[in-house]
Amino acid sequence: MTESQPDQAHWTAVADQWIAWAGTPGHDAFWAYREGFAAYLGAGQGRALEIGCGEGRISREVRALGYHVTASDAVAAMVDAARAADSADHYDVAPAHALPYADGEFDLVIAYNVLMDVDDVPAALREARRVLKPGGTLFISIVHPFRDRGRFAGPEADAPFVVDGTYYGREHFDGRETRDGLSMHFAGWSLPLQDYMAALEAAGLAIVSLREPQPDKAPTAQWRQWTRLPMFLWIKARPLPVGG
Repeated sequence: MTESQPDQAHWTAVADQWIAWAGTPGHDAFWAYREGFAAYLGAGQGRALEIGCGEGRISREVRALGYHVTASDAVAAMVDAARAADSADHYDVAPAHALPYADGEFDLVIAYNVLMDVDDVPAALREARRVLKPGGTLFISIVHPFRDRGRFAGPEADAPFVVDGTYYGREHFDGRETRDGLSMHFAGWSLPLQDYMAALEAAGLAIVSLREPQPDKAPTAQWRQWTRLPMFLWIKARPLPVGG
């Protein structure tokens, strides 16, 4: 899932945790946004690349939408899990900053909740742009930067959202979450939105669409909280013309 050497070491160490956490249907937050993700990305055809495929759930969704999918990740155990789940049509162990593909090879590149785990976001986005066809689309999902910098004050659906410290600056996060018998050790980076936008601009990518999705369903007070504030940010970007 992650691409710098320290982060790659972390995700290699916790690969089994992530495979269980993300691979258990209904457990990871993705499953609460699955319908919205499929609707926003939309059915398509052509060649798609997922950067940081993890155990392969996003690749499987994209394949079901009609794409010929290549799944890549810097961690070999993740790629093995994606392959075991028949998630894609092709698999590679590769870091986001050094993709083993030709220029303009893909119609669609997906970086789903991986840029938070990449030490060098500008390098990852330059590579994503390089392997995109001129008219191709880059789909990005990140944990919403505002969500990263705050917390709900309580478990109630209408609990206030409190921001501690500052929204600005690059911060490292490292913590463990346990739920329903599964534990996951998360670690990565939190960046303000303007840092992501600057990296997209520097890579020659222009945003063409943006969503702050709500969960497909909100059966509990916790999920009703996330109908009030966005947990994720989804972006579609396209390469600018050379010199554009």
